[in-house]
Order: sequence, then structure tokens, then C-alpha cells
Amino acid sequence: MLFADVVAASRAATATRSRLAKSAAVADALRAAGEGDATEAGTVAAYLSGALPQRRVGVSWRGLRSLPTPSDDATVTVGEVDAALTELAGISGSGSTAARKAVVDRLFGRLTADEQEYLRNLITGQVRQGALDGVMQAAIAAAADVPETAVRRATMLAGYAAPVAVAALSGGVPALEEIGLEVGRPLRPMLAASAPDVSAAWEQVAGGAGEAFVDGKLDGIRLQAHKSGDEVRLFTRSLDDITDRLPEVVEVVQALPVERAVLDGEAIALDASGRPKPFQQTAARTMSRTSTDVLREQVPVSTYFFDLLHVDDEDLLDEPADQRFERLAELVPAETIVPRIRATSMTQAQEFFDRLVADGHEGVVVKSTDTPYAAGRRGAGWVKVKPRHTLDLVVLAVEWGSGRRQGLLSNIHLGARDSENGGFVMLGKTFKGMTDEMLAWQTQRFTELATDGTDGWVVELRPEQVVEIAFDGIQTSSRYPGGMALRFARVLRYRDDKTADEADTIETVRALKG
Repeated sequence: MLFADVVAASRAATATRSRLAKSAAVADALRAAGEGDATEAGTVAAYLSGALPQRRVGVSWRGLRSLPTPSDDATVTVGEVDAALTELAGISGSGSTAARKAVVDRLFGRLTADEQEYLRNLITGQVRQGALDGVMQAAIAAAADVPETAVRRATMLAGYAAPVAVAALSGGVPALEEIGLEVGRPLRPMLAASAPDVSAAWEQVAGGAGEAFVDGKLDGIRLQAHKSGDEVRLFTRSLDDITDRLPEVVEVVQALPVERAVLDGEAIALDASGRPKPFQQTAARTMSRTSTDVLREQVPVSTYFFDLLHVDDEDLLDEPADQRFERLAELVPAETIVPRIRATSMTQAQEFFDRLVADGHEGVVVKSTDTPYAAGRRGAGWVKVKPRHTLDLVVLAVEWGSGRRQGLLSNIHLGARDSENGGFVMLGKTFKGMTDEMLAWQTQRFTELATDGTDGWVVELRPEQVVEIAFDGIQTSSRYPGGMALRFARVLRYRDDKTADEADTIETVRALKG
């Protein structure tokens, strides 16, 4: 299959607002790829999901700014692109910069202008054709003529669309049903919905049951821990492997008295009194280039678990929460379980929330006692509550500061993700809450993300950086395309642990507005 066919399918999906039409365009491409080789259909599924099978190839946006003159003819196949990216991912050591440039020049010199643009966006994580995940799952189902529910569950367990496309197109439903939880391979984490207060969360989760688990919401790094014998692997919520960055967590998991297990949890840096340190210090353990041994000495992290998904070849995903949590308590030391109560009244839940917030934690997650683990979904079984309204938004542009902020990139333009139509919807601007250290950092960061230089007063950015914003309310506004604006928006922190695809959606903002 020609790479140009993938580009054309992405263009067709981007050109329509119809979710059905998007899925049809992607399904046609998958079907065509699968006619020759189902494995190639997996590569196409990855590309049209905005991902690379290699995850990272060691080339940044800066390394792709200057490209060879494009070819006039589309002749490069999907297999040739994949082989070149695999070669790039394997380059390391002395002379790697020059070696990567040679591969980039050789590959991009054979691509047309449209192909160059698409591949550059793919490598830098900027493919946005609207509702990537949902569209892909529907497209795989249509291309293979299998139920979408089977595709959805397989994708949750496999983590990525590519192996699901291969299975569906090569073996149909039986092949999809063979995809299960595999120790050592990350699955998509269950996510929590949001509520404005404990009362609303309690009503949504406990309802007529009259009881619910209430977990402390810790401001750390979400971890999925896999144990097989003495081998341990740790994955983030975005499924990145960070095992080598957290040796003290590895030691905790290795000591568990089981042969095989998969656990969901959190790693967090605490001070001597047990209060959480600023999130950036915890994040430094996974983001910094500083030696892990040095960071471990400077910023040790504590491990907390809140769910057990698999133990000694027994899958627990479909078991009710109370059974999973009971098994967890039997397996791990009590001090490594997240702060948790089984509340029988909203008053108990509120008191627990107040205590945790007073201790410096983010809030709570109210959890149904009988819900299964809905991998990859933001279901009604988990509802988080924070003491203030917050959203994770994407920085779309930034303005140069004046006065004391002269020479610094200051006022940021905030966007919510449009999950149906793709792209982002602007909700306002803010320069509040920024420390001097933050201003210096964002000036450097946004210079790197600038799409067309930094000469203008407003600097347009690639939509990659996620920022957590606190606000006092949402008001109607004709000034912004979403018809809403955040009141008294202020920066809490930059979220380097989240990608733009994990930012809050415009639908979430509308729901909060009511």
C-alpha cells in the first residue's frame, strides 16, 4: 500500500465533521491494506490513530524543520516508511545525530509535499483528524465486519489499535477474543469522571446503594505495575515504560508474594511530615535527564496502590470493585494502599475529603463498590472531586509580556479538546499564577513549540503543552468560538505527564457550565 493512500484517508477524515464519514474513510484504508497483509493494516491503523508503532524515533520537530525538496511522484510504500522509522528508532551512540539526519533526508526526499507534511506531523504527534480513538475502533469494526464492542474491549486490553486491526482483519471475532490482559504489556487505565463537589459525586456513584469507596486523590504519577517473577515493568497512564526511572517502586513490586500481578497505583514524592511535595518534583523522576540515582537521593517517591487487575494468571478486570480491593489488601502491605474508606453516608465521604485536602492532597475519587475495571474508559463508576474547579487544557498560543515581564512569553491562550470534530476550542487567556521560574521555563518551552517564529506579539504554538487551570466559573461569551470563557483562570502547573489527546474536552466544559 502506498503511503500516499494513508495521507489521503487522513485528509478525507479531516475534511468532514461526520463521525460516520470519518470512520468510513479510515475503514476503506484499513480494508485496502488488509487485502495484502493484515500486518500492514496494523501499521496503517497506528498511523491513522496518530501514533507510531515504534512510539518514538529520536527525531524532534527541530530535526524536521529543514527537509529535502519533495518528490513530484508518490512512490513510497507504507512498509518502506515503517522500515525507515524502525531504523531511526535504533540509532544511538556517537554520531547518532548525523546518522538520523541521513535517514531523514533519504526518506523525506522520496516523499511528496503532502506526504512530508503528514509524516512530520505523525512523528511529532500532531495528527489531528477528529475523535481519533473512537473513529479508529468503529473503522476497524467496519473494515473487518465485526462488532464494535469486540474491537473496543480488545483495544482496551491491547493498549493500541494496531494489534487489534491485525487480529480483526486476519481472524475476526475469535482472534479479537484471544486478546486478553498480558502481564508485561500495558493496558489502558480506567479514568474518572468529574463532579463539582462530594455531594454530586456521592449521588452519582452511591445513589440508592448507600455506600461507596472513597479514595484519596494523590498528586503523583499514575503507575501500572506488572510483575512476572523478578521482572517488573512500570508504565505511565500514556503507556510509556518508565521502569528504569523508579527503582524504589520496582523493589516494592518485586517483594510482593506472588509470581505474576498487574496493579494500578500512584508514585508520589512526600516530605518528612507526609505531605505531598510539588507535582513537578515527582514528575522530575520521569522527565528529567538527571541520573536516576541522583534523583532518587534528592526526590524519593512513595508507592501507593488502589487496584489489582491480575494475580497469578487470574484476571480480575470483570470482578466488582469490592472483590478487587479485598484481594489487593490481602496482597500488598497496608502502608502501600492509597488512603481509602468504605463510606456509608455522604457525610463520611465529605469528612474524608476535608481531611485529605487539609493534608495537602488533591481531593478524592468516589468509587462504586460493584463496578468492574473499565480499562480505557471514563465511566460513571469512578468520580473525582477536587476542592476547586480545574481543567487540563492545551496552550494554543502565547503573547509576549510587558513591564516586569518584558522579554518573557507570558499570556497563554487556552483551548479545550474537540473530541468530535478534532482540534481545540479556545476558552480564554491568562497570565495569572505564573511564578518567575514558570515564566522562564515557558519562555524556553514555547519558543521550541512556535510554529512560525517568535517575532510577532502573539506566538502561535503547536498544540502539545497541557496546563492545569483553576477557575471560579464558566460564563457565556461571544468573544470565543465555544461561546464560553473561564472566569478568573489561573495556572496551577504544567502537566508534562499528559499529552494533548488527554486534555479535557469542550463537552466537559459545557457540562460544568450547566
